[in-house]
Amino acid sequence: MEVSSMKITTTDYAATGAFSQTISDYLCRSEKLRPFYNHFPTLEAFGAQLQEKSFGEAQRHTLHQALQEQYTSVASINPNVQQNIDLLLQPNTYTITTGHQLNIFTGPLYFVYKIITAINTCRQLQQQYPDYHFVPVYWMATEDHDFAEINHFSLFGKQYTWESDQKGAVGRFSTSDMETLLAELPEAYPIFEDAYRNSNNLADATRAITHALFGAYGLVSIDGDHAGLKKALTPVVEKELTEQLSNRLVEETSAQLDELGYKPQVFSREINLFYLQDGLRERIVREGDHYNVLNTSISFTAEAVRQEAQEHPERFSPNVILRPLYEELILPNLAYIGGGAEVAYWFQLRKLFDVYQVAFPVLMLRNSALYISRSNASRMHKLGLKPEELFQDIQDLKKQLSGQLHEEEISLEAQRKAVAAAFAEVEQLAREIDPTLVKAVGAEEQKAANALQMLEKKISKARDSRHEQTFKQLENLKEKLFPGGSLQERQDNLLSYQTNNPDFIPALLQAFDPLAFKFTILEEE
Repeated sequence: MEVSSMKITTTDYAATGAFSQTISDYLCRSEKLRPFYNHFPTLEAFGAQLQEKSFGEAQRHTLHQALQEQYTSVASINPNVQQNIDLLLQPNTYTITTGHQLNIFTGPLYFVYKIITAINTCRQLQQQYPDYHFVPVYWMATEDHDFAEINHFSLFGKQYTWESDQKGAVGRFSTSDMETLLAELPEAYPIFEDAYRNSNNLADATRAITHALFGAYGLVSIDGDHAGLKKALTPVVEKELTEQLSNRLVEETSAQLDELGYKPQVFSREINLFYLQDGLRERIVREGDHYNVLNTSISFTAEAVRQEAQEHPERFSPNVILRPLYEELILPNLAYIGGGAEVAYWFQLRKLFDVYQVAFPVLMLRNSALYISRSNASRMHKLGLKPEELFQDIQDLKKQLSGQLHEEEISLEAQRKAVAAAFAEVEQLAREIDPTLVKAVGAEEQKAANALQMLEKKISKARDSRHEQTFKQLENLKEKLFPGGSLQERQDNLLSYQTNNPDFIPALLQAFDPLAFKFTILEEE
């Protein structure tokens, strides 16, 4: 789809000042980070990844069956999605995955950016490797239990919050108590309202939303909270309970990264598993010869917990350390797309993948963007600024504008001299005709001098007032484009842009190059 009237420019991630040194070093392929990943993301590197990723026929059937079950919650599956689900049965089909929490109304913009990066990566790989099929996948973090992180979103600068006293994995939350929130919305948003009103739980609602927004592009959303899929994790669960293997490996790698100056993004536990039931997701801890579930009376002997893992794998939930391994066990996946912090924490997991002999995926930084609406673009141009200059600190921008505005100091000295010369001539004429008039001429000269001085002050004050107005315009522009002093994508919601520009998602699809690793600036013209 061709999207017109959009100017696209790019800049280095480092130039934005919003990304860590870890990410800057990764994108520059620093040798210091080389031991912590497999292949750097280039089109050519995916050829090697294709050869290394092993995924058998039985695994594909399990995955296909689970997806078919999960998509029964979607009333009418887009043919492109169904085709991709069916293609996963073929040995030459692979996935490109991104993951995110179940933020209501899609949460911050970067959720959308992640998915579009996955879709565009599949498109590029399809052109490069026509003998294969590539499916974009959104991994829904349904088992996450931090409700406070996902229960709100910001729309046109106002925060809306879903209040609920439900507990446990958020994907299992009923959406029946969202009516108060839906009633507060400034206008109708049918895709979202229908999903929340007509779904059994938040996982189904989120699937319905991503299907409505991205189904035409073949996006497949997967919920790892599934008994059939969890069977693949059983051997990992048993080893985790008996050997605490992941903790040792991740701590070793984290220490190595720390020595190189890269602070760990996530911290490992002795056992990186939660116990999961309706209304409950709590850590499993080993105390003596028993395995206890924190904040409950649930306790297992060593034999009983192994039996539980065998008979009910769905009751064991991986935390942030083991979730990536779980993803790669159940998907024919080639690459994981994440934000800066996500990519950085995957570096901590390299040894874990090696020990389990699971191919470590290509790590890709998602696309990031600054979207400048037509009105904000007009303000920017009136201020004489270029898009890439907007990332500068506000004080530096004010200095830059001051340099443009204060061409020279306002002074009426030349006019004062001219008036003084004129009065000197008048005084000479008065002296010749009637010397008594000289005093009157002097008084008028002083009045004129005072008037010029007053006018000089008024003009200077008017100029300063104009500058203050310009600075205020700059501050307002910065706040609109960098709300709260952070990147737009970390604060604003999709609806803040799509409401005014229905072509917002197609514009992003056209603008984002997932393998260029440049920050994208989209400017409406």
